[in-house]
Amino acid sequence: MKVKDMMSTDVLTINLDTNINEAFRIMKEKKVRRLPVMDRGKLVGIITLSDLNRAAPSAATSLSIHELNYLLARTKVKDIFPANRKVVTVSPENYIETAAKLMLQHRISSLPVMDGEKLVGIITETDLFRALVDILGVKRPHTRIDTLIPEGPGSLAEITGLMASRGINIINTVVYYDAGLDKYKAILRIEELDYEPVVEALRAKGFEIESVIVSDQVE
Repeated sequence: MKVKDMMSTDVLTINLDTNINEAFRIMKEKKVRRLPVMDRGKLVGIITLSDLNRAAPSAATSLSIHELNYLLARTKVKDIFPANRKVVTVSPENYIETAAKLMLQHRISSLPVMDGEKLVGIITETDLFRALVDILGVKRPHTRIDTLIPEGPGSLAEITGLMASRGINIINTVVYYDAGLDKYKAILRIEELDYEPVVEALRAKGFEIESVIVSDQVE
């Protein structure tokens, strides 16, 4: 799955001369927490709701509401824009794993999506969560079987072959290394809800079953 499959393309932007009141208004009305900042058509960064809140006067201030509004109207995005903040972007052709790694590495919750010099979208941590749900296939009734598998070739093929021989459809399979157990683990989701015969067959093949969860609800 690529970034272009999950990103939002209807991107709201502001420019460096937008005042803080206007930025607050856009975020509130459009229910967003971040806005890409443009300067003469070029992306120069992102301003977040946290940035705006830090720039706003404290609730303990002695200023009147009119004075506060005047101050915020006079303060522009360029006045509070972090000068040393690196603009981290991603391409629409990148895989979502790349976007997730960048967000984790830079401790940010969104990435502008750039096609060359053109801003074509934005991808957020919420988009990544949606992608994870889609990839794992948890929107339909299924049985999840967690099993430990030996390291080396052939283990996963043996499992999928067993399912095929029983006419069981596999929704998805995820294999990863569990550092705590120092073993590889396979998470297998199948359409079959009557799981006991399948589990017994896996055990008969020497696979250690860690857990079984049946989800019979359509989400």
